[in-house]
Amino acid sequence: MNRPARGSLLGIEHLEAKEILDLLKLARRMNPQKTRPLLRGKRIVLLFYEASTRTRSSFELAAKSMGAITTLVQASGSSIEKGESLLDTGYTLQAVGADAIVMRHPCAGAPHLLAQHLDIPVINAGDGMHEHPSQALLDAFTILKHKKSFKGLHAAIIGDVYHSRVARSACHLLSKVGVKIALCGPPEFVPDVAATLAPGLRVTRHIEDALRGTDVIMLLRVQKERLAGQKIHLQDYIARYQMTAARIKLAKRDVIVMHPGPIIRGLELTGEVADGPQSVIVDEVRNGVPTRMAILARALGRAK
Repeated sequence: MNRPARGSLLGIEHLEAKEILDLLKLARRMNPQKTRPLLRGKRIVLLFYEASTRTRSSFELAAKSMGAITTLVQASGSSIEKGESLLDTGYTLQAVGADAIVMRHPCAGAPHLLAQHLDIPVINAGDGMHEHPSQALLDAFTILKHKKSFKGLHAAIIGDVYHSRVARSACHLLSKVGVKIALCGPPEFVPDVAATLAPGLRVTRHIEDALRGTDVIMLLRVQKERLAGQKIHLQDYIARYQMTAARIKLAKRDVIVMHPGPIIRGLELTGEVADGPQSVIVDEVRNGVPTRMAILARALGRAK
C-alpha cells in the first residue's frame, strides 16, 4: 500500500490549520462565473455510491468551471452493481485515464482505502458517519464571508451529531482555527463522549445555554426514522431543540444560521428561520462551488 497521492483530501482531522487557511484563501480567488482553464484536459471521475444533490452537482460545476472533463459513476447501472470490489473499480477508473476521483461511500474509511492503492488524488465527498471535509471547508468559507475572522467566535452545533459526518468535520476544522463549540441535543444524538472529538468542545442539553452569546448556529438534519425506538419522541425533540425566531434572539444580534441541507422545515427549524435575515443557508450552498474549485485545483497541482 502507498501513501495517498499528493493533493488527496480524505478528511479534516489530520490537516494543519495553515493547510485549511490556505485552501480558504484559494477558494476566495475562485469565481465560478468567470471560467479559468486551470484544469483544461483533466479528467475527473465522480464516484458516488450514495445519492447526492449538493455535493455532486457542485463538484461537477467546479470542475467544469476550470475546464475539466467529468464522468459520473454510480453504484446503480455500473459494474459495482454486479459485485465489483471498490479497489477493482478504482483500478479500472485509473486505467481508463482518470486524473482524480471524487468519492462518496456509505462506509467510513472507504476513500482512505482507495487512496492507499491508487497513484491519483482521491477526494472524500463523504464517507459513512466519518467525515465530509469539503462541507466543513465551504462552511468555514461561509463563516469568513460573514464574520471576517475566526478569532473569538462561538458556534453552536445543534441536532444529530452522533450520525453526522458534517458535524465531525466541522468540529475538527473550527477547533483548529480557534472557534469554541457547544454541541447541543438529546443524549441519543449528542452523547457525552462527543466533547472529546476535538479541543474546545462542550456538550449541553439545553438549547438556551447553547445559543447564549453565539455567533454561528449550525443546524443538523434529523431523520425521523432515527427517533424510532428512542426515549425522545419527534414532538418532544421539536419542542426542545427546534430553531425558532424566538430562540435566535438568545444569540448575538449578528448571528448567522447555517444548515448543510437538505433542510426539513418544521423539524430542525421553522420556515421563518430558514428564510429569515440571519439565514445563510442558500449562500452556504452557493459557496460550495468556489470551495470545491479550490479543492480540485489543489488536488491537481494547479493551486494558483
